[in-house]
Amino acid sequence: MADVNGPIATLAGTHYAVPDGAPCDTHVDRLATVRVQGETDSMGCEMNDMCSECYDEYSKAQKEAGTSGTCEWCHTEVEKLVDARDHEEGLYGRVYRVCKPCKDKQRNALYTTAFDDMYDD
Repeated sequence: MADVNGPIATLAGTHYAVPDGAPCDTHVDRLATVRVQGETDSMGCEMNDMCSECYDEYSKAQKEAGTSGTCEWCHTEVEKLVDARDHEEGLYGRVYRVCKPCKDKQRNALYTTAFDDMYDD
């Protein structure tokens, strides 16, 4: 795994171009064809370099993985959680697992604030 030092604004699962000549993290005798952002927190993230075989396994595991759990913002048990950052903590703040209604509420609040500020004189 290639480490990224320092904060990063994107979330786990983001795909990147693979650096020239980068080997697969698992099969070092094969070139990586995909780079996927892995574990992410306020300090940075891990980048996972994968060959086609490893990426197929990763994709299958992502589809099979359960996404249910408790929303970290409203503490409601839901069937699907998504990654989100608290905008008040900035682009590089902690990554939370939240329900879609909470993420939508945050997004709507940001839009409302942005438009209010545009037309506020």
